[in-house]
Amino acid sequence: MKGAISEQSQLSDAAMKAKLSGNLEENVRVLGTIFFGCEDVITHDFSVDGQRKAVTVYLKGMINTELLDRQVLSILKSADSSTFESLQVAREKLSVSDSRQIGTIEQFVREVMGASPVIMIDSLEGAIVVGLTQYDKRSIEEPQAESVVRGSRDGFIESMTVNTSLIRRRLRTPALKFVSFKVGRYSETTVRIGYIDGIAKPEVIAEVSDKISQIDIDGVPESATIEEWIEDDNYSPFPQLQSTERPDVASSALLEGRVVILTDNTPIVLIAPTTFWSLMQSSEDYYERFLIGTLIRWLRYLFFVVALLAPSVYVAILTFHHEMVPTTLLLRIAKSREEIPFPAWMEAFIMEITFEALREAGVRLPKQIGSAVSIVGALVIGQAAIQAGIVSAPMVMIVAITGISSFMLPQYSMSVSLRMLRFPIMILSAIVGLYGLIICVIVIISHLCILRSFGVPYLSPIAPITANGLKDTLIRAPLKKMKRRPAFFAKGDLIRNGRRSDDPT
Repeated sequence: MKGAISEQSQLSDAAMKAKLSGNLEENVRVLGTIFFGCEDVITHDFSVDGQRKAVTVYLKGMINTELLDRQVLSILKSADSSTFESLQVAREKLSVSDSRQIGTIEQFVREVMGASPVIMIDSLEGAIVVGLTQYDKRSIEEPQAESVVRGSRDGFIESMTVNTSLIRRRLRTPALKFVSFKVGRYSETTVRIGYIDGIAKPEVIAEVSDKISQIDIDGVPESATIEEWIEDDNYSPFPQLQSTERPDVASSALLEGRVVILTDNTPIVLIAPTTFWSLMQSSEDYYERFLIGTLIRWLRYLFFVVALLAPSVYVAILTFHHEMVPTTLLLRIAKSREEIPFPAWMEAFIMEITFEALREAGVRLPKQIGSAVSIVGALVIGQAAIQAGIVSAPMVMIVAITGISSFMLPQYSMSVSLRMLRFPIMILSAIVGLYGLIICVIVIISHLCILRSFGVPYLSPIAPITANGLKDTLIRAPLKKMKRRPAFFAKGDLIRNGRRSDDPT
């Protein structure tokens, strides 16, 4: 059986390189070899011109068979002999707007596997592909991971066509370009990049295209595969591409001069290049008044630090630097810990690991059960752990504040990075106190300074500093004042608004 399968594969590889001849029986024989065992591939024989044979091949359940019968097959069956003088004439008779000719077996197989019906007619070389793809897909819904109070309620779905149209609805310009790639030897997944010609940097477009075209993998289950293959530094804990389920976020990124990467069968769209500050921003920052947007942005920065360092600061101070705590507060903390058998660092590890376990359990379980597990974990287990003398109440409070702070980050990938970095910082803080914490912070900042995302410094526009970029980083300036696009993203047309003003800045 193994030998038979190997022989079948070799025969199929050789047949893929051949051209579609005018001999219909020979073409059907070769294709029958390639599609051997594919029970979902339907081959429908019919006659045209009263005597000539024809065949249509398609994937069952992935095309609109009603339109195929009415707009294609019925027309070909009732056409006269002049229709079949050439494949071009026959194609022009069809009542479908999306049709094209192909000439090789490889193209034939690719179109059928891509859910397009293909028609061959005896004595005519080549085949006709008609765009009648139609398969089940979920409706457009509000993104679950990027919900906003004010903003659009539509989100990307698993259909590439729908996702492209959602962006096109917001950017109705021919300058918006899309280029498609096929990635995956077996999956043949469509990966499409989008950019605005005249705004996006050509070198970024070329780098993204080159990296995607060089991906050599058997399949692409999700856009995370594309992200890992094209990011600059695989060993960095920080994400180097922004991900989103929101068409408004993708459209705004395109207007900034960035490139979006859509992957078929996933609602997650990647945005490149990205910076640390882009990952800290939410679409709602721009939908509220600029003062509110600035306030929320600073709260996010503050609690980013809290989420990263709070447990480490607690461990370091209680272990090495008691003098930094007011005496009254220190006595209260000491009293709460007098029955705890573990040192502060072990207490922190127990609580952090328990918290991470509860969070993972809440995410993996069904929604109805997941919320209950989170509540039980937070209230019941936390209180029981205090009463049992395993952890102290201040430590439970520190871990709770840390968890809530991490939820404030709009990008899930960034919060995951914080969760990972928190543990080595706690270890060094438990060994050498605040000195270890400071060393970790210096190492992290140094790493961020040298990190690049498609040639753009990760800390832009802070390092290197760009005055114009600060209007949308430390603060969210009024839209009228943000006249120019970020120079580290865009190239060419840098004027975003205020073209009527004499002031070019």
